[in-house]
Amino acid sequence: MKKIINKITLIIRGYTLAETLMIAEEANNYGCFNLEITTNTDGWEDMIRAVISKNYENLIVGAGTVLDLELLEKAVAAGSEFVLAPIPMNKSMLDYCKDHDVISVPAAFSPGEIYEMKRNGADIIKLFPATDLPPRYLKDIMAPLGELPIMVVGGINKNNAKDYFAMGAQYAGIGSGICNKEELREGNRNSLIENLRELAELAKE
Repeated sequence: MKKIINKITLIIRGYTLAETLMIAEEANNYGCFNLEITTNTDGWEDMIRAVISKNYENLIVGAGTVLDLELLEKAVAAGSEFVLAPIPMNKSMLDYCKDHDVISVPAAFSPGEIYEMKRNGADIIKLFPATDLPPRYLKDIMAPLGELPIMVVGGINKNNAKDYFAMGAQYAGIGSGICNKEELREGNRNSLIENLRELAELAKE
């Protein structure tokens, strides 16, 4: 089990299995991507298993929109190496992740929520929705709380992620900026390949 995840998480919500496998195949060409398959995507458990079965060397696979312990248990059973939530995780969920060697990424927004997730043992804290806050917010909260393993998610793309990285974010989650969905449904990977290349360059910064 990997103890860390890569810098950029590609958020898979509403894609088919075939489209997800195309994204996974291209993303594996780099060493900076995770694939997050959300629990509100039809067939998400089978999709996680299908991607994992490919044994990609450069891709880490996990689940997103993990709202409660029941979903967390399903995500872990499917083989997730990390789990993200759009809300704070309770202590039982965080403990379950540690007991099963799964990286926990609960969400937080206010300094109080961020501190609570840090105190309760979150591996990474997902600042969500990130673009509702200026990049300097990260620097401001780390002044009193210390360095934090922050992942910025929500409105983050190849154009603004570098501003958050510059202020201390260690990770970013990208959703709508992965590719042109219409093109991908037709089997055209051009926008996917181009966007992944640009995101991979961004991950080097």
